Amino acid sequence: MEKMKSSLFNMVMVLVGFAIVIAVLLAWVNHITEAPIKAKAEKTLQDGIQEVMQTQDMKVTKNDTVRQMADGKETVFVVHEVANQAGKGIGAAVESTVMGFGGDLKVLVGFDDLGKILGYTILQTSETPGLGMKADKWFRKDGKGNVIGKSPATGDLAVSKDGGDVDAITASTITSRAFLKAINQAYAAYAHKGVDGDSGASKQI
Repeated sequence: MEKMKSSLFNMVMVLVGFAIVIAVLLAWVNHITEAPIKAKAEKTLQDGIQEVMQTQDMKVTKNDTVRQMADGKETVFVVHEVANQAGKGIGAAVESTVMGFGGDLKVLVGFDDLGKILGYTILQTSETPGLGMKADKWFRKDGKGNVIGKSPATGDLAVSKDGGDVDAITASTITSRAFLKAINQAYAAYAHKGVDGDSGASKQI
C-alpha cells in the first residue's frame, strides 16, 4: 500500500514537473515571437495605409480610437490621420468593421482631406468565396462598382437597388450593402459624425 502511494506521488510529481517545463517553454516561445509578430502587423498596417492613401510620401501623425453605437452595440473605429513628409495633412485611413453575409467584414479605407475615397483594402472577410469575396476588386477604379473618387461627405453611398449609384456585386447585394456601410461609417468616424446603425448612414451630432 505504501509502495502504491509512493508510486502515485512520484507520477504526480513527474506530471507537475512536465507541466511546469512546458509552461516555461511556451512563455519563452511567446516572448521570442511577440516582437516579430507585432513588427509584422505594424508593417502590414503601414503598407495598407500607403495603399489606400495612394502615396508613399506620407506619415501617420495620429491614431484615434473612435467608439460609436451601431446596430445596438458599441462599434470601434481606428482613424489614422496622415500627412505628407512636409507635414501637411492629406486625410486619413480608417479601419471599419461591419457584419457581412458570412461574418465580420473589416475594411481599411483612405479619404483625402475633402472626404473623397482614395482607395481601400479588405483586412478581414468571412464572405462566400467567389461571390462576397469579390469586394476586394469590385469597388476599385477598374471595377463595376467603382467607389474611388466618390465622397460620403456629399451623401452616403448606396447600391442602385437602394436608390444609390453603386452597382452591387452580382448575386451579393448583402455583401455590397455591408461594404458600403463600412465605408459610410468610416467616413462618419473620420468626420466626427454619429452613425445610424440601421442604415449605415452618417448623421450630424
